[in-house]
Amino acid sequence: MKQKAAFYVLGCKVNQHEAEALRALFRRAGYEIVDFKESADVYVIHTCTVTHLGDSKSRQMIRRAVRRNPEAVVAVTGCYAQVSPDEVCAIPGVDLIIGTQDRGRIVELVDRVARERVPLNLVRDVREAREFEELPLEEISRVRAFLKIQEGCRQFCSYCIVPFARGPVRSRHPDRTIEEVERLVRAGYKEFVLTGVHIGSYGVDLPGGVDLAGLVRRLVDVPGLARLRISSLDPNEFTPELVDVLAGSPVICPHFHIPLQSGEDEVLRRMRRRYTTADYTRVLQELRDRNPDLAITTDIIVGFPGETEAQFERTYRFAKEMAFAGIHVFKYSPRAGTPAAGFPDQVPHPVKETRSNRLLELARKLTVDYAAGFLGRDMEVLVEQEVEPGGGLWEGHTGNYLRVVFPGNEGKRGQLVPVRLLRVNNGYVEGTFSDR
Repeated sequence: MKQKAAFYVLGCKVNQHEAEALRALFRRAGYEIVDFKESADVYVIHTCTVTHLGDSKSRQMIRRAVRRNPEAVVAVTGCYAQVSPDEVCAIPGVDLIIGTQDRGRIVELVDRVARERVPLNLVRDVREAREFEELPLEEISRVRAFLKIQEGCRQFCSYCIVPFARGPVRSRHPDRTIEEVERLVRAGYKEFVLTGVHIGSYGVDLPGGVDLAGLVRRLVDVPGLARLRISSLDPNEFTPELVDVLAGSPVICPHFHIPLQSGEDEVLRRMRRRYTTADYTRVLQELRDRNPDLAITTDIIVGFPGETEAQFERTYRFAKEMAFAGIHVFKYSPRAGTPAAGFPDQVPHPVKETRSNRLLELARKLTVDYAAGFLGRDMEVLVEQEVEPGGGLWEGHTGNYLRVVFPGNEGKRGQLVPVRLLRVNNGYVEGTFSDR
């Protein structure tokens, strides 16, 4: 009988990509991957520590796994495990902790723990890491592939724990990425998403002047590649060379996620962000001049220490002026060891809650307004999955990341099809196949 492994994944798209790679390692070793709610021989909790809620949820899921099968091997990976291994060790029933390094050895280590029944804490100082860790990507969905091209961050924003969890910048060699894309295109993948902890720093650790613009320029020339999507970039990372290559190829998806964090310059300065609102405005204008249909989404933190009501109002107005297609709103969460955790004038939770709710309301309106601008148009949609099994409705995304729901069939999965957008619904756009 096959052994069973179950996963619970918290946090960002990088975590999601890494967890899929870990699943692939277990499959190759003969494990059956089952739902986390089922009884399994191995539970892997891939943790997050960006906020205190991430820490709390990570601990909760670790304890849940231990209760579900006390005889199982419980392995804890990811950012919370890396930053707070002692807290993880203190949870009864944890067998293996490996943080954000050595993930490629996870099956070997799980088998060792199962054999010897001796807990292992193998978290190492990530500040010493210098090599990009290659993890496998299986040919499963054949729809959208996330390509991790970079690890680590050297920004050290005053509120952020990520550099301590992920270590210095390590970039994947461009040839490895090109080879993987060529392989996955042959397997039928249509869309690729470049992702990493801080992809704007891609190449700074590699010889020969490697950078993101150069990698993208090579990728768009891969035969058969239909779509290339870029994940998060800071405004100061849109160099003239990068803007030219992003605007110069129909393969590039017209959607960029550009974190703002605050629409007030004094708050940005205390956050240690490396741009001003004027810089941000200039970059968005330049990008929109190249493509007026471009979707810009962003992140905003409310309740940063010392943020006054007037400063929040300026952020609110700035977000409205920028006409974002979507906003991820975060309530500031103090992280031990970061400068901002010790700043005076910490904002009370009820104030954060009020500001968050106001900004979320604005975000919903801006998203609807942006989507409404495309009604009546035929847009190319990547068919991803059925909304409900047997229901006949399928969903996918346009190049500018509108979620579209439309009548379809299994034969269209993984295909790019023309869909006429009809109306904006709650969180998506309704459409129908176009006969253009």
